[in-house]
Amino acid sequence: MLNVEKRNGNIVPFEEEKIVNAIKKAMAETELGVDEGLAKEIANKAFIDFNKLEIVNIEKIQDFVEIELMKSRPDVAKVYIIYREERAKLREQGWTMSDLQRDIYEKKYRFENESFEGFITRVSGGNNAIKKAIKDKKFMPAGRILAGRGLNKFGRKITLSNCYVMPKVEDNIESIFDTAKYLARTYSYGGGVGLAISKLRPKGSRVNNAANTTTGAVSFMDLFSMVTGLIGMRGRRGALMLNMDCNHPDIEDFIDVKNDLSRVNYANISVNIDDEFMNAVKNDEEYNLYFKVEATGEEISKKVNARELFKKLAKNNWNMAEPGILFTNKINSWHLMSEDKDFEFAGVNPCAEETLPAFGSCNLSSINLSEFVKNPFTKYAYFEYEKFGQMVRDGVIYLNEVLDENMDLHPLEAQREMSRELRQIGLGIMGLADMFIKLGIKYGSQESISVIHKIGHTMINEALRQSALMAKEHGTFPKYKKEAVLNSPFLLANATDDVLTLIKEYGLRNSQLLTIPPTGSISTLIGCSNGVEPIFQVSYTRKSESLHNTDTYYKVFTPIVKDYMDRNNISREEDLPDFFITTSNLNYKDRIDVQAAWQQYIDASISSTVNVPNEFTVEEVEELYLYAWERGLKGVTIYRDGCARSGILITDKPKESRLDRIDELKNELNKLAAEQVKENPEICPICGGAMMHSGGCSECQDCGYSPCSF
Repeated sequence: MLNVEKRNGNIVPFEEEKIVNAIKKAMAETELGVDEGLAKEIANKAFIDFNKLEIVNIEKIQDFVEIELMKSRPDVAKVYIIYREERAKLREQGWTMSDLQRDIYEKKYRFENESFEGFITRVSGGNNAIKKAIKDKKFMPAGRILAGRGLNKFGRKITLSNCYVMPKVEDNIESIFDTAKYLARTYSYGGGVGLAISKLRPKGSRVNNAANTTTGAVSFMDLFSMVTGLIGMRGRRGALMLNMDCNHPDIEDFIDVKNDLSRVNYANISVNIDDEFMNAVKNDEEYNLYFKVEATGEEISKKVNARELFKKLAKNNWNMAEPGILFTNKINSWHLMSEDKDFEFAGVNPCAEETLPAFGSCNLSSINLSEFVKNPFTKYAYFEYEKFGQMVRDGVIYLNEVLDENMDLHPLEAQREMSRELRQIGLGIMGLADMFIKLGIKYGSQESISVIHKIGHTMINEALRQSALMAKEHGTFPKYKKEAVLNSPFLLANATDDVLTLIKEYGLRNSQLLTIPPTGSISTLIGCSNGVEPIFQVSYTRKSESLHNTDTYYKVFTPIVKDYMDRNNISREEDLPDFFITTSNLNYKDRIDVQAAWQQYIDASISSTVNVPNEFTVEEVEELYLYAWERGLKGVTIYRDGCARSGILITDKPKESRLDRIDELKNELNKLAAEQVKENPEICPICGGAMMHSGGCSECQDCGYSPCSF
């Protein structure tokens, strides 16, 4: 039996079909096209020539194919040789990268001096299908996996989950400061956190201590924000989402908190809005704010005009890019666990694409849709649904592998337990806008919506199929309740009959499967559009705070635009066709329609920022939010160009940010922490870990806190 020695040293059986496929792939790039008979003839010659050996190296086989192609099809030989050279360069150096891409790779994800081949081997964890997909830019794990997978053997405490949600903060001082401790511990492992503060009593409520009355729920946002800013995660700060229910008596203070540029600078904020409130807005009715203090029995209630409160929310978002909106009725009703009476979401992660229970977590990866377009930029372009479906199945397998590996890497025991019980994963997409451009389809058009429905239908069914097959082999997630899941409106609306049959027989391995994260860094790394967004601009400037100690500005030309112009010999941006939709010429309702189409098939949520021009009005923001609710979104926020809070993406003229850092507050917190170190020098005042003492100072071995760090 003839065997092949691969480049990594593995020995595998010789397969003629692999040679045939490689030759056909090269033939497809030539004018004469594919000659399957010739491909099979060359593959058979290779087998006959090498069959006298027990083992042949893969390079010798490829050399043989080159020579045979030069004899019969030199045009194919040229394509084949170029492809080999490109793959060799890829193994050694990685993709061709811009300065920004190289910065992201080197400073955020590459471990020490590992080669590119070593990098993708580490993050793929030995999964060859995923390793090839990463090489081909078809698939990319999220940042925590890229930065941390495989490093626990070096003693690094890094979680592979991007997203965590803490329990809703209970209305007592112990829960408030326990939560601060949980945040610090989670940030120190690299996870971002979502936190709901709606259970905290309103300001002015009675308390049974020396203060007589409380400063209110909003006052504790500064504590959680400071902890987030204090604990770093390899070149970036912690990430926090704070949210509050719209019927909380402190909701107006919550909405206004970001107007003070010295407050809550290390957290995003969102308002949980229910259908009752939105109907009151539509009908211009009053809405009741209510809170009952369980400890004292005190009841706080007041009526507000719903439309006025809605206008305040819209105005603040218009001016400060926050708060965002979360539509709780849709969130709670549209997922696999919606009919399980024992299940409850506690909040959302910092970018709002992950709805999670208390101590819930999720590891993420995304599929690059643009790489599944065959014959791009031509009238013969089409989407490869079969290959995409296989990628979805491979992605589900991979994320389950990461979930198992990460089981003991969560910062808190409660997080480990919840991960074991629910097995939540988050497979998403990116490159949507690039895919439309390759297909010649206008983003937001009816044709684009139809394509989304076809892809989304494929994605959820293949994800469910693979999860059911894994349940057959390994068992369901422990908290699986058959009748509850099978009665989920989300499942019944999306699953095909054959997939439903599989689930009825075997159950599901995962309680949550699909999400759409923002994919900011990873989409930039591989050069595709992010999430479900249109391309930002034909060219733009990107500001990065996380890669250097000071702000760095990069001039970035959108890769898909350059690719199209090069292939079509276009030299002027003005000559681009009208399907090049950017955030500056997009109808915002089209943007909402795109997200609504995807939301039908996504059981978690979708990170969503609708970019609008500076002249966008407060009234248009209100209209956008109302339309988003009517179209069934789970959440949305806007970013108005030139608003008071600068974003990461800016136009060609960089504006000086008005966002004042809270260094003074951090220093005060540091002084307090340092005093606690003096009182008990062995215990970290931030996370409770053990302090290591060296060189006249000390440092926490878990979260990295040091009284000498500022």
